[in-house]
Amino acid sequence: MSDTTAQIYFTDTKAKAVFSSEGPKPQFLLDTPNFKALVVGLEAGGQIPVHPAEAAMYHFLEGTGLMTVGDEAFEIKPGVTIVVPSGVKRGINARTRVVFLGSKGEK
Repeated sequence: MSDTTAQIYFTDTKAKAVFSSEGPKPQFLLDTPNFKALVVGLEAGGQIPVHPAEAAMYHFLEGTGLMTVGDEAFEIKPGVTIVVPSGVKRGINARTRVVFLGSKGEK
């Protein structure tokens, strides 16, 4: 596999997730000034505190929990995708070990 292909084709994305009792440790698949794509692992009971940020997409690969977007809470499970507009508060609480893909554009 060429170096370029290794940077665009991921055969086992979930395996790239890093789990830590200290909180999320995002692993960037692509990190440019205009676009970021990452994989994140959260331990059971782990969380990402509610915070405002730029528009982003979250696609859940593994686990269960709740994601808060604005004033609503949504169930997360494998296959669920949540898209959050810019400036809207969001946060995640993991019931079980969770792995998700995230992407966001420029601010």
